[in-house]
Amino acid sequence: MPSGSPTRYTHGGMIQTHGGTTLILGALDGEIAAFLESLQARVDQTWNGFSFHCGTLQGSDVVVSRSGVGKSLSAAVTQHLIDRYSPARLLLTGLAGAIAPQLRVGDTLVARDCLQYDLDATALGFKLGEIPYTPYRILESDPALLTAAQGYRPLRGRLHSGRILTGDRFLVCAGAQRYAYLRSELLGDAVEMEGASVALVARLNRVPFLIVRTISDCADGKPGGDLRALLADASRNSLACVQHVLAAVGAAA
Repeated sequence: MPSGSPTRYTHGGMIQTHGGTTLILGALDGEIAAFLESLQARVDQTWNGFSFHCGTLQGSDVVVSRSGVGKSLSAAVTQHLIDRYSPARLLLTGLAGAIAPQLRVGDTLVARDCLQYDLDATALGFKLGEIPYTPYRILESDPALLTAAQGYRPLRGRLHSGRILTGDRFLVCAGAQRYAYLRSELLGDAVEMEGASVALVARLNRVPFLIVRTISDCADGKPGGDLRALLADASRNSLACVQHVLAAVGAAA
């Protein structure tokens, strides 16, 4: 095997991948469905009700999993997967609600950075989104992964780069006055419920990360369409974007 190539071996009945493994997460089963359809040499494993799917995409070793919804659960699952598989990089995919006016349903947003909009210790003198007594507030995506993703051309909609805001709330009225700070102060482009928590775990473990979101609605109380169809479209879009990134990463290796 050439030097630096990923290795895959069994230990105690568990498939383990090292060297070049990419961890791919989506909060919901529907967000990772297209990945599972395309996964080759697939081996499924379980842990506390979660299924992890090891295999290859276009020759690259990957582990695909549902992270669960919300900051706490997605962080716990991410830490377990990092401990278990030692990934070289992490890609979080799925849906997000737009708050930037230039974003439309079906567009793709790759995150330059992200932060937790509902972490508020400002009464203690910290900035909104800052984790007290740590250096962590705005978490920047890996430059190489971001550059690779910015070369992706989606079949539907447009590609954008911007800021993801994460919170434990499904926003349906982000345009209301009480949420004006999401744009005016935090300069957010889209909202979702897992990105910054997964990014924080990745950062603490020194795993390069990138968030790729397909816009499902405009967080304005108006439905963006049939959720099942949106999930299927988003999953296919995420798969195409991740394949593009993996090809770019492989070409640069």
